[in-house]
Order: sequence, then C-alpha cells, then structure tokens
Amino acid sequence: MRSEKTTLIWVVKMLMIRTQKVMLYPNRHMAKALDRLCDYRRYCWNEGLATWNDMYDLYTIDSSSPRPSFYSVRNELVANKADWQYELSARTLQLAIADLGNAWQNFFDKTQPYWGKPVFKSKKSARQGFKTDRAKIVAGKLHLDKPHGVKNWYDIRISRHVDLSGVLKVVSIYRENGKYWASFPFEVNLDDKPQTGDSSAVDVNVGHLDYTAGVINTLPKRLRKLYQRIKFYQKQLAHKRVVNGNKATKGSRYVAMRNKLQRDYRKVANIQHDIMQKFTTDLVNDYDKIVIEDLSVKAMQMSHVASKGLQRSMFGYFRQTLSYKCEWYGKELILADCQYPSTQRCSKCGHIKSGNDKITLQGNTTHRTKHSEYVCYNCGAVLDRDENAVANLLDLI
Repeated sequence: MRSEKTTLIWVVKMLMIRTQKVMLYPNRHMAKALDRLCDYRRYCWNEGLATWNDMYDLYTIDSSSPRPSFYSVRNELVANKADWQYELSARTLQLAIADLGNAWQNFFDKTQPYWGKPVFKSKKSARQGFKTDRAKIVAGKLHLDKPHGVKNWYDIRISRHVDLSGVLKVVSIYRENGKYWASFPFEVNLDDKPQTGDSSAVDVNVGHLDYTAGVINTLPKRLRKLYQRIKFYQKQLAHKRVVNGNKATKGSRYVAMRNKLQRDYRKVANIQHDIMQKFTTDLVNDYDKIVIEDLSVKAMQMSHVASKGLQRSMFGYFRQTLSYKCEWYGKELILADCQYPSTQRCSKCGHIKSGNDKITLQGNTTHRTKHSEYVCYNCGAVLDRDENAVANLLDLI
C-alpha cells in the first residue's frame, strides 16, 4: 500500500490593532450621559494627579514611605469615593489612573517625543473625553455599560460607512465643537500582501509627492479654498479680540465664528488624511521595497522659508502612516540618510553639485536655472529636479 505524504501549510496571520474614527449621534439623554462621563474623566485625572504629587513629595522627603504607583493611587481614590461617583462607570476612573501612570512613566524617560511632567486637565479645553473597555457594538450601534440607578439608557447611533469587524478593545469617546466622536480599535488578522518584485522611491516636496509612477498633489484646489476661508475667520476672530478684549470670547457671534473655523480645520484634516491613506495603501500594494528620505521635519519647520508649506504637506504623517503599513503587510521601508544628496546628485553620471552650483529653493542664481530644473555641468544632462531625486533614491536599493 502506497503511503501518501501530506504537507500542511500553516498560514501565519499577524494580529494588529486597526483604529477607526466614527461620529456618534446620541439622543439628548445619552448626550448628557456622555458629558457627565467626560467631566468625570477629567475629575479622576485631576484628583489622581494631586494624590500622586502628594505621595511623590512624601516619598522624596521620607524614603521609607512607599513610592506612588498606579495601584496605590487607584486604591486611594476608590476608598474615598463619594456617593455620586457610584452613578457613573467605574471603568472611567480605572482607565484614567492607568493613563496617568503611563504619563508618569514617560516623565522619567526623556527620550519620549513629548517629554514632560503630567499636568492638570482644564474644563475649558476644546476636547473632552473618556475611555471605556466595556463598550460593545450591538446591531450597528454603540452600547455602553449602564450605571446603577439610571433609567434612561440607550444605544448610540454611529456612522454607517465603517467596517466594524474584529475584536473591540478600549474605546475612546470625546466631545469636540459640540459633536461626539469615538475611536474604535479593532484587533484584526492581517495577511501579508503578495510580492510584486517592484521597488519605488518617494521624494517629498511642498505641495506634492513624487514617486516612480507619477506625482501626488497634496494641496489640491479644494484645500486652498479652505485655507483662504480659514485665514478670513482667523482675521475676524483676532479683530474681535482686539476690539472687545476678554469679553469677545463670551459673545455668541465669536463662538459661532470659532465653530466655523474649527469645522474648516476638521475638513482640511479629513482631506489630507484621505490623500495620505490612499497613497500609502497604493504604495504597499504595488511595491515590495520603498525608499524615502529620513528628514528632520521639526528642524525644517523652524525655518521661515517654507514652514507653512511643510506643515500643510504633512511629511511626518506620511512617514508614520507608511511605516506601520509596511510593517503590517511585510514590505521593506528603506530610509535614506538626511545628508544623502538626492537633489544635488546627477542620476546619470553620479556627479554631486557643490558650492555655487547647488540647487536651492529658488533654483541656481549663478547659472540662472529654475527651481524644478537640474542641469549637470559634468555630463551635460538636463533633468527634472524631482525625477532626478527619485532616481537617486532608487539607487540605494
């Protein structure tokens, strides 16, 4: 009897957290409940921070005293709970103190990008929110855990254009400009993208991104119109503050115009994020290796020459999005050194411009060449500046 050899192929799937931001449509009862939870989150944070500071001061004075931790501060707040706190979700307090503990851990690590001591939350902040790990999606609606003694409790309608598949983790809910939003982190299984064998390079510029297959416009016409309207609202608000002083911010017209300004800023962010998300998805679908420049975006924004254009072009967001998508789908992201002369090097002969021959943001005044033109004085090649930079980045593969 002939034995047949069976080969089992195990498909390894990677568990990743994919977050979706959705808009909430609560009724008047749930809107009041969300407002109370937002205020309760701020109260727990401030009370926990005050308790933490007192414990830490006592620890620095007397080393025999216990060092403050998440557990000690949480137990102190739970033991001193007031009666009104039992009408609200207990998970709000737990997660607020957990985030406070993480903030204190980051305070002792100066390598963090936004290093600093935790500060108290203000009720005047434009964004107020809370977290919960007991939220569920029931029949396409958001279901929060019902506190004790509350009669009017309903599920909350959400945007219908989102994919609600996966295991739901800790949900962040916040209120901004009178509207309610939620961030749904789903744990999903991600398979590696099929290998294409192709490579590409991306040269970032103010207003557009150049890569092997073409150009992506990051400042389309609709964005420019929104920026013009934002500039008008900012001038009007500044004028009201100059004329009326501190009383201006309390006026109804000031608040209405500020809401319009925040609305347009949100539209701008949605358009920019949509452009970057679609472009980075196309890159990881079509290419196995992608080369980008390792730019110091913060240092570049300190310059007054093109700081506004750099901010609007979202260089940092592009790199962040492309990095985690390459990690998700098993693609290789290559970072070119910030000193690599991708713009000054000739992709034909390898000659590197120096001194008065260098190309600047205004081109080359010595040889009277344009900003978008690269002329090699070694081999005589005349190239497009951005296409030449993309070709130089591809040579690093």
